[in-house]
Amino acid sequence: MTLILAMLLDAMMGEPRWLWNKVPHPAVLMGRLIGWCDAQFNQGDDKKRKGMLTMAALVAGAWIVGLVITWLPGSLFDVIILAILLAQKSLVQHVQTVGDALRLSVGDARRAVAMIVGRDTRTMDGPAVARSAIESAAENLSDGVISPIFWFAVAGLPGLLIYKITNTADSMIGYRTPKHEDFGWAAARFDDLLNLIPARLAALFIWLVTGRPAARPILQEAPMHRSPNAGWPEAAMAHGLGIAMSGPRSYDGQMRDYPFVNAGGAHTIGPDEIDRSVAVLWKTWAVALGCAVVLAIL
Repeated sequence: MTLILAMLLDAMMGEPRWLWNKVPHPAVLMGRLIGWCDAQFNQGDDKKRKGMLTMAALVAGAWIVGLVITWLPGSLFDVIILAILLAQKSLVQHVQTVGDALRLSVGDARRAVAMIVGRDTRTMDGPAVARSAIESAAENLSDGVISPIFWFAVAGLPGLLIYKITNTADSMIGYRTPKHEDFGWAAARFDDLLNLIPARLAALFIWLVTGRPAARPILQEAPMHRSPNAGWPEAAMAHGLGIAMSGPRSYDGQMRDYPFVNAGGAHTIGPDEIDRSVAVLWKTWAVALGCAVVLAIL
C-alpha cells in the first residue's frame, strides 16, 4: 500500500517547484555528497580501490539512513520519500515539453531537449530532437520509475536509497574519461547490476502496452546496445512505436557513429511520435501500478 500511495502521489503532484526552491531535493543532497567524495578521494594512486571504498561507504550510509527512517512510527515518511524519489510525472512533463516546443520551432525544441540529454543539441534537426526525447523517455522510464519501484518492493526504503545513491553516482562519476575511468568504475558496475532486472522489466512492460510487436528483434538488438541495460527499454520503445532510435550523435563536438536501433523503422519523426511515447510512459506506469496492487493483495 505504501508503494501504491507513493506512485499515485507522484503521478498527481510531480516535483513541487515551490518546495525545492526553498529546500534542497534529496537527489541534490546525494549529488553534493558524491561531488565532495570525488573532490576528496579521486586523486593520487590506486583510484579504483578508492572508488570501490567510496561506493561501499555510500551504500552503507544509504542503508543506515533507510533503516532509521523505516523505524519511525507510521509509514507516512516512506510514502513521501518514495514519491519524491520517483520521477514519473516529471519525466512525462520534460518529454512532453520537447514535443510542444518542436511544434513551435526546432530552436525551441533544441533548448528543451538540452535539458534532458547530454549530447550536443545545437545542430540537431527536428527528427534528431524527437529521437533524443524518446530515447530519454525510454531510458529514464527504467532508471527513474521502474528501478525505484522494483528496489522499494524488494528491499523497502533502504533498497530504494541504495539504488538512488548508486544511480546518482553513476550519472556523476561513472564515465570512461581519464578523470573517472578508475574512480567511477565501481559506481558504473554496481549501477549496471542494480538495473539488470528493472531494465528488462521496463522493456517487457513497453512491449505489452505497445501491442506486443515481434519480440525477436528486441531480444537481438538490445544486447548490442552500448549500454548493458539502456538498450532494453530503447529497443522495446523503438519497435513498439515503429521508429528508428539511437544512431549517430555528437558529444563534446565529436561525432559517435552509433548504429540505429530498429533501423528499418521511421527516421522522419516529430512531435506526434513524442506524444505517442508519452502515452507509453503512462501505460507502462499503469502496468507497474497494477503489479503493485497485486503485491498488496498477496
